[in-house]
Amino acid sequence: MTLSTRLIVCLDVRDGRVVKGTQFVGLRDVGDPVALAERYEREGADEIVFLDIVATHEERATLLDLAQRTAERLFIPLTIGGGIRTVADIGTALRAGADKVGINSAAVQNPHILTEGAERFGAQCIVASIDAKREGERWVVYTAGGRNRTDLDAVTWARECTARGAGEILLTSIDQDGARSGYDIELTRAVVAAVDVPVIASGGAGTSEHVVSAIRDAGAEAALVAGILHDGVTTVAAIKTAMRDAGLSVRPVAA
Repeated sequence: MTLSTRLIVCLDVRDGRVVKGTQFVGLRDVGDPVALAERYEREGADEIVFLDIVATHEERATLLDLAQRTAERLFIPLTIGGGIRTVADIGTALRAGADKVGINSAAVQNPHILTEGAERFGAQCIVASIDAKREGERWVVYTAGGRNRTDLDAVTWARECTARGAGEILLTSIDQDGARSGYDIELTRAVVAAVDVPVIASGGAGTSEHVVSAIRDAGAEAALVAGILHDGVTTVAAIKTAMRDAGLSVRPVAA
């Protein structure tokens, strides 16, 4: 049986509102997270990713009350991330209604959180979130919402994350984020080739064809979109129609 490819909508949240920027800066308000999550589910999104983008930088927990209100309204899977530092935080997020938890900075600081989280809650709950920026012929991992450079090679780090228990990779190109010029196909392809778990391409969607390319050409199992939906450039239904027309298996959109 062919698994359906997924179209995932990302809600970046700051101070209780959905925001969007370019290369992780220049943030602007685009709406209420609960209302937007409900709307995108109605339109046919396969999953919602809810990221508290300043929780780690501000050294506080993610906005679990907001996540809970969002999860209560959704039937599709919800991933939440931002400010997850411990295995206990993973459990708290899952109890708040998340189906999966995205872990970025904490995994770099303490990779064992991936193993402990997978052992306690199942690998399917653990998403290694990797923000990568090109440097010459490689990509370097950044943490804290793109603020802190590490010495980690993104492809090598993705391989380590899965070896330690992550069941999925959320791979964001900082260079492409918000630029709407397409995903970093080369980066995505390199990580897909390095791991044996699903890879979600993120950062750079400007058209439906970009989404198709991330899956068809780079081998991603899913593509994440944000700004082009928030700004009304296109719709979930239009993207999924393009995916279907390109021969990709997609979950039908309700009429």
